Amino acid sequence: MFSKNVGGFDKIARIVIGALLIVGALMGYGWWMWIGVVPLVTGLLGSCPLYSIFGLSTCPLKKS
Repeated sequence: MFSKNVGGFDKIARIVIGALLIVGALMGYGWWMWIGVVPLVTGLLGSCPLYSIFGLSTCPLKKS
């Protein structure tokens, strides 16, 4: 369904940053912090639409 283009450190960073922003939103630090849903979802799915558009990938190369 989605091509995997988010890997390793990038994936972990997206999940952590997204979760922290969502926690901030729940604690009342600002409605804008709900933007954390985007990095959280892209990290969990391992796919970033913007990476696809620009032809980027942080996944390790597959050995053939």
